[in-house]
Amino acid sequence: MQPDDSLPTVADESAPTTRCRILATANTFFHEIGYQKTTVADIARALKMSPANVYRFFDSKKAINEAVLERLIGEVEALVAAIADRAGLTPTERLVTAIESLHGHSMDRYERYPRIHEMVEAAMGESWDVCRHHVARVTAVFERIIREGVRTGEFDTPDPALAAGCVHVGVIRYTHPLLVGQPVLPPVPPLQAMIDFLLRSLAPRRG
Repeated sequence: MQPDDSLPTVADESAPTTRCRILATANTFFHEIGYQKTTVADIARALKMSPANVYRFFDSKKAINEAVLERLIGEVEALVAAIADRAGLTPTERLVTAIESLHGHSMDRYERYPRIHEMVEAAMGESWDVCRHHVARVTAVFERIIREGVRTGEFDTPDPALAAGCVHVGVIRYTHPLLVGQPVLPPVPPLQAMIDFLLRSLAPRRG
């Protein structure tokens, strides 16, 4: 595996550019042979640099994996945030679309890109900070949607932040990379049933 010839040589690069090339090369290896089989020496060889030079930017393979993961989950978080801002949707439609998109993205990666899913599982299993920050950012998007629903009268909850946390916990079995590929034991309700249940908990009380 060789780096893209269109990229500048290591000698010509600034530190941020070298860091980006390391991440791009690592991501390619993770796609092609998997996280577990990839070594720092593989990444260095593809970039025509020494492993010691790679370690100037990342102190371990785990650190590289975390940085690649941050890029991947950053894309997911941006997708969900864009849904929260999408014009023409009600808060209910935004919340449902955000949940379904999280689920679809996780399942697509699990089914179509098993080596990348393996990398995400490894990073989240080894680095709880990455996992915790991701959960917090997605929950914050849910909170924003719920607050808008409360403002328009579509939702009724005294604590949108708490409600958002409850919604995220309610759907995490369908969206979290460490859980989507696990055997369904005990049986898990269909995603739509869970969404309907959560929406009823947010609906204005009548009478």
